[in-house]
Amino acid sequence: MNPSRVRVTNPLSRNPQAATRRVVRHVQGRRHGPIKRLVSPSDIGQLIKPFVFLDYGEVPPSDTMSGIHPHSGIATLTVAISGALAYEDTTGKSGKVVAGGLEWMKAGGGVWHDGHALGPEWLKVYQLWLALPASEENAPAESQYITPQEVEREGPARVLLGQLGNATSPIRSPAGVNYLHVKLRSGEHWRYAPPAGHTVAWVSVYEGELRAPDIVTAETLAVFDESDAAIDFVANGDTSFVLGSAIKHPHDLVTGYYSVHTSAGALRRGETEIRRLGDRLRASGRLQQAARF
Repeated sequence: MNPSRVRVTNPLSRNPQAATRRVVRHVQGRRHGPIKRLVSPSDIGQLIKPFVFLDYGEVPPSDTMSGIHPHSGIATLTVAISGALAYEDTTGKSGKVVAGGLEWMKAGGGVWHDGHALGPEWLKVYQLWLALPASEENAPAESQYITPQEVEREGPARVLLGQLGNATSPIRSPAGVNYLHVKLRSGEHWRYAPPAGHTVAWVSVYEGELRAPDIVTAETLAVFDESDAAIDFVANGDTSFVLGSAIKHPHDLVTGYYSVHTSAGALRRGETEIRRLGDRLRASGRLQQAARF
């Protein structure tokens, strides 16, 4: 396809009068070995909450990643773009996520989980943290593991969380959050029209380059202005990215080392449960090398 041509993949993009959003912040991130941290609760997470943490990684086979560790007050979603990962958590589940699959861990009141890359292919992966609503931040932990075939698609977008058009995620996530995995061919144009009230929106490119209309390059993140207007994308070369939009989280972020809550009391309850689970794992010999809580 000629890169100068525009291929319309969403009928909303045929309305040239519709308002569109613009990029207000570019984020380069910080690299830690094979992982690039693009968002954390102490920086961009304050701006785009409930999206409070985002890592992008290209992890060698059999890498232990972060080892077994706890969370509370949040949900994590791990997207295997290529390669595969093994998982285990204190809800009693364990197994394997292959390319295109998802690991959803709703930590709630407290959970420990573990994962590592499986060979022979390198694992290309995003891990997202969502701050949970106050009604869910200390609820029992719940995990879901989604095969690639279960992820529904609307046009060029795979719907990881939430809903787009006729496609709905199988994950039982909080209302008011969309998270999409999108692939565009060179020159292709796609317009994303978020649901009403989704004033938070961002995009992270891992392959190729986007015009939105500012240029967004690979392994970076761009934050859009706070409105619920549409966002226009054009691919410079074959381009792949993830996109999040949401109703803004209304609470201040109260953070622990692995936890994000809406109040100091909720954080104390979460860390108490983390310690209880940690003591149980330590008694079984599972936490010989893990940090103490």
